[in-house]
Amino acid sequence: MPSADVFCSTRSNLYCRRAEGFLAPPGAICYLFKGKASGRVSPSGSAFWGERGRLPELREREHCSSHRKEADLTAGPAILIRGTNWIGDSVMSLAAIREIRRLYPDRHLALAVRPWVAGLLGEQGLVDEILSLPEGGGAWAEAALLKQRSPGFETAVVFPNSFATALSIWLAGIRTRLGYHRDGRGVLLTRAGRARIRQLRRHQAYYYLDLLFQTGLSPVDYLEAREFAPDIRLRVPPQGRAQAEKLLDQHGVRADRPRVVINPGATYGAAKRWFPERYAEVADALAERAGAQVLLVGSAGERPLAETIRSHTRHVPYLLTGQTSLPALLGIIGACHLFITNDSGPMHLAAALNAPQLALFGSTDEVATGPLSRRARVLHKHVACSPCLLRECPLDLRCFERISVAEVRDAALEMLASANGAEG
Repeated sequence: MPSADVFCSTRSNLYCRRAEGFLAPPGAICYLFKGKASGRVSPSGSAFWGERGRLPELREREHCSSHRKEADLTAGPAILIRGTNWIGDSVMSLAAIREIRRLYPDRHLALAVRPWVAGLLGEQGLVDEILSLPEGGGAWAEAALLKQRSPGFETAVVFPNSFATALSIWLAGIRTRLGYHRDGRGVLLTRAGRARIRQLRRHQAYYYLDLLFQTGLSPVDYLEAREFAPDIRLRVPPQGRAQAEKLLDQHGVRADRPRVVINPGATYGAAKRWFPERYAEVADALAERAGAQVLLVGSAGERPLAETIRSHTRHVPYLLTGQTSLPALLGIIGACHLFITNDSGPMHLAAALNAPQLALFGSTDEVATGPLSRRARVLHKHVACSPCLLRECPLDLRCFERISVAEVRDAALEMLASANGAEG
């Protein structure tokens, strides 16, 4: 049996042993490290083996406490925020990032995120430094990038819930590691929080804010602070505005007629997408009754969906799907009179821009992940099985089936009239 590095986590201890045969402690979660890869292994107490890994030897470590204490940030000036990987989650975490900035104005604040999130937040002025994480290599590659930075970070706030994310921060040698006790990773954190928002029926933005309170970064209990309102504002960067204007000009979109942007996709799955044929009917109705110019947006992978919608329309919409960078999409949304969307990343972008929007919800919960904007209106039919949070509906999408074309059309016309009245 070849030698192996086995990394095991129990409720109270952390182990790393190199041995030809290793018996896991009862109840442990074990991982084998083979070069740069890692995989979860059943912790039933059987022996594990594999190629020699790269994880250094560890002594037994004390498990992090979930009891709230004031965080000690006196050891170093730099704070790292390991940001979320999805656009919608990134928007919902903006309030927490702003709170860290407010609470520690003199500290160097860095945000480590995936390249697509870096492209969104790079010109927002929220932090002092943005680190674009490598797309491949997992925890090892992330840790290598963080180690290269000098001077190093003394504190890291970990927003994602995955084990690998916490592991990368630990491998980088960052002394104070704050995050939620999820995915068996509590042993990698020096201070951990426990999720409270679901039972309290609060928005996901408070998930990130509550982590600051529970780990001692903030003295404010945001779940109890009635005067506090999460600030998720984004602005359209100059580059995005210029790209949007160029794209609209290329497609012949006029400035003297209402612009309605429809985002019919949702990366999560079909259970979050209203029917393309109904979007087509709504597009035609808005073109005929309000003289609206309808623009379809989305990722390159959603191009077939957009083409299906266009094939069902009498008044052909402008097809911008797959043609916009994130800054350009901000510019497009910021220039529209109405944004119609499913629960998706662009929905949260529209909320952050305070654009008038009509959001259609199916499998998900608007209380938890709805648009945080007073200019947003949500349509959601609460059937017996909702919110199921599934990617694919095993039944008949009855939650979306009950949202009629007439209901969406009338709500959109009303919102367009309000927008035109406000401009007048």
